[in-house]
Amino acid sequence: MKIGISTGCLYPMLTEECISVLTEEGFDLFEIFFNTFSELEDDYIDKIRYILDSHNAKVASIHPFTSGYESYLLFSDYERRFRDGVNLYERYFHTAKRLGAGKVILHGLRSDCKSSLPDSTYFERFDILSQRAKQYGVELLQENVNLFRSNNPQFIRNMSEAIPDSAGFVLDIKQALKAGITPYELTDAMGKRLKHIHINDFSCDNQCVLPGKGCSDFERFFEYLNSIDYDGDIIIEVYRFSFDKVSELKKSYDFLKKFTK
Repeated sequence: MKIGISTGCLYPMLTEECISVLTEEGFDLFEIFFNTFSELEDDYIDKIRYILDSHNAKVASIHPFTSGYESYLLFSDYERRFRDGVNLYERYFHTAKRLGAGKVILHGLRSDCKSSLPDSTYFERFDILSQRAKQYGVELLQENVNLFRSNNPQFIRNMSEAIPDSAGFVLDIKQALKAGITPYELTDAMGKRLKHIHINDFSCDNQCVLPGKGCSDFERFFEYLNSIDYDGDIIIEVYRFSFDKVSELKKSYDFLKKFTK
C-alpha cells in the first residue's frame, strides 16, 4: 500500500500549482482532479508531466470534473448522449495514459435523478466505458458516492456479478460516512475488486477532517486491509476547509505511513 494525495484538497488552486505545492511538501503520489477541458490538452499535460518528473512523482489516478454531469451525460434515457459521452470520456483515458495513471474515477448516476435507467443498463454502459478505457491501458473505477446508486452495497455486489471482468471500485470513506454506511460494509461488498481508496478522518462534529485529526480507528482499518490483501493506493482526499495550513497535509501523510509498515 502506498499513500498519496488528491490535488482536490487544494481546490480552487490551479491544478498545476497544486502539484507544485504538494511536491514541494514531499508528496510523490497523486490523484489529479482535473477542473476544466483545457487541462486535458496535450501541451498542458506535458507541463504537468514536467513538474512530476522533476520530483520523481507519479500519478495513481485521475478524477474527471464532469463527474457531476454523469447522470445526464452517461446514464440518462437518451442513449445517443451516452455514445457521445463515451467519446468525451476517451479524453480522460488518453490523459491518464499520458500521465502514466492507471485509474479513472466514475461517480455515475444520482439516486434522485429522474432517469428510469435500470441497473442492468447501467452495468452495460459501465462495461462499454470500461472497455474503451482498457484500450488505453487504463482501468475505470466506480466510486461509492452519497445520494448516488453506487452508495448501496447491494448495488455494488450486483455490479460485480453482472460485469465481473470490468467492475472495479473506489472506497471513499467520507462519502460512506455521509450516507450513514460504515466503510467496512462497502469494502465487504467490493471484495477483491476494491482497487483504490480515498481516505479521511472524522470527528464528533465533522465528517471530513485530515487523518490523525479525528477519532477513526486507523489501526483497525489497516489491519482489515491487510487481512483482505489490499495492495492498492490510499489517497488523502479532504476539502480545503478541512485544514488551515498546507503543512498539515504532510503531517497527515506521516501519520498514515505508520500503518503501512
